Amino acid sequence: MSTKGNLSIFALGGVNEIGKNMYVVQYDNDILIIDCGSKFPDESLLGIDLIIPDITYLEENKDKIRALLVTHGHEDHIGGIPYFLKKLNIPIYATRFTLGLIELKLSEHKLLRDTELNQINSDSTLTFGEVQVSFFKTNHSIPDCLGIVFHTPEGNVVHTGDFKFDLTPVNNQYSDIHKMAEIGKQGVLVLLSESTNAERAGLTPSEQIVGDHVEEAFMKAKRKVVISTFASNINRVQQVVNAAIKTNRKLALLGRSMVNVFDVAVERGYLQIPEGMLIEPHEINTLAPEQVAILCTGSQGEPMAALARLSTGKFRDVDILPDDTIIFAASPIPGNERNVSRIIDSFFSLGAKVIYGSGSSTRMHVSGHGYQEDLKLMLTLMKPTYFIPIHGEYRMLHQHRQLAESVGVEEGNTFIISNGDVVDIKDNEAVQTRKVPAGDTFVDGVGVGDIGGTVLRDRKQLSEDGMIIVVITLSKTERKILSGPDTITRGFVYVRDSEKLLKDVNHLVKNTVNELQNENVQQWNVIKQNIKKELGQYLYAQTKRKPMILPVIIEI
Repeated sequence: MSTKGNLSIFALGGVNEIGKNMYVVQYDNDILIIDCGSKFPDESLLGIDLIIPDITYLEENKDKIRALLVTHGHEDHIGGIPYFLKKLNIPIYATRFTLGLIELKLSEHKLLRDTELNQINSDSTLTFGEVQVSFFKTNHSIPDCLGIVFHTPEGNVVHTGDFKFDLTPVNNQYSDIHKMAEIGKQGVLVLLSESTNAERAGLTPSEQIVGDHVEEAFMKAKRKVVISTFASNINRVQQVVNAAIKTNRKLALLGRSMVNVFDVAVERGYLQIPEGMLIEPHEINTLAPEQVAILCTGSQGEPMAALARLSTGKFRDVDILPDDTIIFAASPIPGNERNVSRIIDSFFSLGAKVIYGSGSSTRMHVSGHGYQEDLKLMLTLMKPTYFIPIHGEYRMLHQHRQLAESVGVEEGNTFIISNGDVVDIKDNEAVQTRKVPAGDTFVDGVGVGDIGGTVLRDRKQLSEDGMIIVVITLSKTERKILSGPDTITRGFVYVRDSEKLLKDVNHLVKNTVNELQNENVQQWNVIKQNIKKELGQYLYAQTKRKPMILPVIIEI
């Protein structure tokens, strides 16, 4: 008989999607959570601000949760933390820089005082019940990234976090390849490894390449330079600072997230900038254009970010003039391409020189995620018995499985899971037969999880076909129509052009109500139901549109 407990591994976000990463390793009664991210909605989710994981399972098992371990500080790994903590206040473990970014979020949500934050590094070891946790350094497009090893009685489980193998990292944070090999030597039962670039052949280029191209663009620029990148990419920001130093330019920061992250990075020693180099936005126009560089947010085409406002001339202190140089030092996340193209067009029409794209001649961006050779190297170092590809859409996970099999992971030992699928391991046998609740929780304004399918369907209907409100006043005693029907429409038809249609609508409603009165039908809901049905059929026949119909009955 086995005395060992049950080991379970599952994702609550991050598989079959890009974003909202959240993974769980459970050994008997100890639950450890890895990351708690968010993702942005697509156009179909009207009015939704953010999507975070559904944590029903964790709420039901809150007494077993020991910690939230955070691999690094990107939004798709920390964006859900404030919402999570409002429901489950548990200790958080993260590196120095990651904690700085988490603290920013928590102070915005007024949660900082009540949260237990613990700083760790790649040498830390932690113990939770029967599970020991250790870490190893990885390289990515943000400082202080970790992979995590869970030493359980059943065997070792490794989560890589986001990584690439950059052998010439800008910040000297080298991937700890020796430690990874050592972990592999001890034996890895299960490897969870990210799959973002599983479709791209070769090795990920080094961040160093970007630095050379940025410097070259700064040298060639005739007037001011505007460069946009992810605020969290501190290595890239340092290279912009270095290029500005070399070309004797002062640096201005535009965009709240850029200023916040910049401050955290300088205060914690991740960013070196000479005294007196930073200027305020209102000082930009007081200097000669060739003495200015501007670092701003908005590389993804966000309409309210600094870059979009610069492109339309709506930024109070800064004008873009002919021969200014605009650099996009980030590639568009899938789904944002159209917004980015629109902004590039606007800059061109202002006469600016625009450098964008990640072609070899203009390389202003390299990925922070490993290509196929990086992924194969990780698999080779870890030599896992079982493999769970994570962090990617289905085709990426599928491609990663093929890579794993090409370097010796046994066929049938890779689990491509969906959010909520549980991989259970007992006596070295892994099976996937059960599920836990998983899905999307929508954040809309201050509401979290209060918007469901019905509300979104209504929003979709309103956005596509508009609405029509019909108001009728009935006499309480005689049950006759005293006034109305009055019709109000929004987003359906223009009233002045549709007088006949609306007259017919009123006529139809009057007849429907009178017929029901004659049949002695008094219930409001039945009257409303009938009005909706008759009116819906009539309007669709006339206009081929299905507006939302809201009958309002007033009794006097």
